[in-house]
Amino acid sequence: MKFLNKSLIKKTVNQIIAPWHSIPLLDRWLLGQIMPPMLFAISAFTVISLSVGVMFDLIRKIVEFGLPVFLALKVIFFSLPSFLVLSFPMAVLLSTLLAYGKLSANSELLALKSLGIKTSRIIAPAIALSIFMTGLTFYFNDNLVPKSNKLAESTLRAGIGKSFNTEEGKQNIMFSRYGSRIEKKTNTPTKLNNYLTHIFYAAWFENNVMKDVTVLDLSRMELRQILKAENAIFDKKNTSWIFSNGSLVSVDKNGQTTTVQFKRYEYPFDEGPIKLAEVPKDAAKMTLREALEAEKIYKQTGNLKERRRIKVRIQEKFTLPCACLVFGLIGSSLGSKSNIRSSKGQGFGISVILILIYYVMSFVFSSFGVKGLLTPIIATWSPILISICGGGYLLHKSSN
Repeated sequence: MKFLNKSLIKKTVNQIIAPWHSIPLLDRWLLGQIMPPMLFAISAFTVISLSVGVMFDLIRKIVEFGLPVFLALKVIFFSLPSFLVLSFPMAVLLSTLLAYGKLSANSELLALKSLGIKTSRIIAPAIALSIFMTGLTFYFNDNLVPKSNKLAESTLRAGIGKSFNTEEGKQNIMFSRYGSRIEKKTNTPTKLNNYLTHIFYAAWFENNVMKDVTVLDLSRMELRQILKAENAIFDKKNTSWIFSNGSLVSVDKNGQTTTVQFKRYEYPFDEGPIKLAEVPKDAAKMTLREALEAEKIYKQTGNLKERRRIKVRIQEKFTLPCACLVFGLIGSSLGSKSNIRSSKGQGFGISVILILIYYVMSFVFSSFGVKGLLTPIIATWSPILISICGGGYLLHKSSN
C-alpha cells in the first residue's frame, strides 16, 4: 500500500513538472534568471504603493476616527489587488532590466551571441512572460479589482461610521431622453425621432429613492409640462415612476398655465435615471461589461463628456495590462545592451524614470481623449505604440 502511495505521488509530481521540462533548456534558464527579481519587484512596488496610497491614510483614520485595527487590515487586504495591478507592469520592467543586465555584466549574453543565438531569441522568454503577465493583469483588473475596491470601501465605511461617509448616495442626477414628439392635431408621433423629449433631474439619489425631482416633459409639440416632487420611486412592474408631494404645471403654446397639486402621481417613464444613478463615478469599480453598459447609458442621455470619459476608461482596461508587454520588451532590450551594467540600485532608478515617462505620456494622451482632442482609441493606444517602437529600436541597437 505504501509502495502504491509513493508511486502515485511520484506520478503526480511528474505530471505537474512535465510542462516545465518540456520548455527548452535555454528558456528555462533565462526564466530562472527573471523570476527571482520579478518576485522582489512585485513585493517592493506593492509595499511602496500600499504605504503611500492606503496605509498612511488608514493610520490617520485609526488615530482620528477610531477605526479598529482589524478592519484596517481588512481594508489593506481588499485594496491589495488594485495595487498589484499597478505593480505587475513595473515589476516586469525592473526584473527584465536586472536579469538581462546581470547576464550582460557576466558576459553570459556575449557567450550566447557567440554561439549564433540572436538577441531576439534571447529575450523571447521575457516577452512570453510579459504576455502571461498581461493576461494576469487583465484578469485581476477586470474581475478582482472592482469587487475588492467595493469591499474595501464598504469595510472602511462600516469601521468609521456613516457620519463620516460622504458618498452613500449620488447627487445631481440628470437623465435626458430623445425620441419622437406627439403632434396635437393627429395625436401621432413625428417622423423625426431625434427630438429631446424629456429631462429628468434629481438633486439626490439614495436607497432607490430620487429626492427633489424635476421632470421637464417636451414630448408634445404644443404643450410643455413641468413636474416637481419631493420624492420619486420607480415601479418596475408597471414601468412607471411614482411621485410624491408635488405639482404638475402645463404650459400651452399661448402661454396659458395649468397647475395641479398631488400627493401621489404615477408617471410612465423608463428606468434610465435609476441606471444612470447606479453607474459608479470611479471606473476602477466597474468591470469591462459594466463600463460598456455605462457607455450605452451615457449615449442615451446625450452626455458627450461622460461618454468620452468612459470610452477612454474602457480602452484603458486593455492598455493597462499591455504595459506589461511594453515594459518587458523595453527592459529586456535595454538590459541586453553590452554596455549596461545594472545593479539593483541602478536598475531601480532606470525603471522609475522609464515608468514615470510612460505614465506621464499616458496621462497626457488620456486627457486629450477625455477632452475630445483625440479619439479614445488613438488617445489610449498611442503611448503603447510609441513605447513598442522605442522598445523595437532598443532591440535593434542591442542586436548590433
